[in-house]
Amino acid sequence: MRQKMTFLSILWSLFVLTACGGSDDDGGGSNAPSAITITVSPETVNSPATGGSYTISVSTTGVEWGAYPDSEWIKTSVTGSNTSKGSVSVTISANTGTTQRTGTIMIQSGTGRKAISVVQDAPLQVSKTQVHTSSKGETIDVEVTSSSDWTATASDSWITTVKNGSTLSITTSANDAQAERTGKVMVTTSVESKEITVSQASAEDRDIVAPEGYRLVWHDEFNEGTTLNSDWTHEVQNSGWVNHELQNYRNGTADGKRVTELIDGRLHINCFKGSDGKIYSGRVYAKQKQGWTYGYIEASIKLPKGKGTWPAFWMMPVNFRSWPADGEIDIMEEVGYHPDYVSSSLHANAHVHSNNTQVTHEMYCKGAEGEFHKYAIEWTHENITTYVDDKVQLSYNNRGLGRDDWPYDDPFYVILNLAWGGDWGGAQGVDESKLPVTMEIDYVRVFQK
Repeated sequence: MRQKMTFLSILWSLFVLTACGGSDDDGGGSNAPSAITITVSPETVNSPATGGSYTISVSTTGVEWGAYPDSEWIKTSVTGSNTSKGSVSVTISANTGTTQRTGTIMIQSGTGRKAISVVQDAPLQVSKTQVHTSSKGETIDVEVTSSSDWTATASDSWITTVKNGSTLSITTSANDAQAERTGKVMVTTSVESKEITVSQASAEDRDIVAPEGYRLVWHDEFNEGTTLNSDWTHEVQNSGWVNHELQNYRNGTADGKRVTELIDGRLHINCFKGSDGKIYSGRVYAKQKQGWTYGYIEASIKLPKGKGTWPAFWMMPVNFRSWPADGEIDIMEEVGYHPDYVSSSLHANAHVHSNNTQVTHEMYCKGAEGEFHKYAIEWTHENITTYVDDKVQLSYNNRGLGRDDWPYDDPFYVILNLAWGGDWGGAQGVDESKLPVTMEIDYVRVFQK
């Protein structure tokens, strides 16, 4: 009997232990941490291309939390990160790209996660920021890219605009005035704007025929006033400045005489000997700070006569640093001791006259001295070709050898000058008995595609 009671006691003890163990397991399961809940408002940030600042409210059942953006253009700072409620300050930088961009801000509290989407619009874009129209009036289409609605407003009554989807049609009425006119169109969204400059040729331009595929973008017919307008800049340098030339360049007047003047619709560049025995002349630059990149550029010029003259129609880079690395384009040059032979040259590190690698060509032009002839250049990324009276003078292709061989993809400005003597003009001496002499220019015109 004692043995039986002992056995039952043991069984009871095991039952109790088992029951207690089961109770412990159940109690442990019911006290496990519950999932952390995070609530945010708003759940999406929509930003214009200009960027902006935003506040996101955060509530969490966790103890601590933080905010972590996945892109550098999204900046965050947190308030109340060690409490159940707080906020995130979000700063979105301006979108300088061309497309919409997206990012994410991750709110994290313990094992809890909550993603906030950030969507930023693409910036407002227009396919043209400058529009040039003929004096007769015409319509030019501009493509507008915007993530939001936009409107267009013209500054002047001679400009009208029509919006058709993403296309903005800009129309100019006829310009009967003898001067070019300029206005603007503003394309605007709720947060951005783009300006389109609209320029229209004068009535006198109606007889100017542009080469096929080109449009007249600038010109001077020298019909207004007696001196050059503000598009031109005079060089001022003493003799010996370049190429050992003998002339002194002045701004308009020297020794009581004009070195440049407009007479009967033509620019006269005069070279003369002053009462002080010095030689004076003119060298002028068109749109020196702006220039043009590519185009068809022409001038009608009458060259002077006399041994010692060295007239030129040429171009230099707007952002000049060193020669010949930045390039030089000589559309036309001539020296008086070799009359009526006009030449064109290109200068760069890979082709320059100092080591006999120059790219140059000379041709005979009957009557170049004393008669007007047309000198021109057609300049693209692929090729430069110069012309004399529409006949090819020089042609040079971009061979894809880099800037040393082709520094001609930058803006260049037009130069007209009349030098006296120097390394080339004075190579066979000078004849001062021929002074004064004059280089006459009927017009300069710039066309672009």
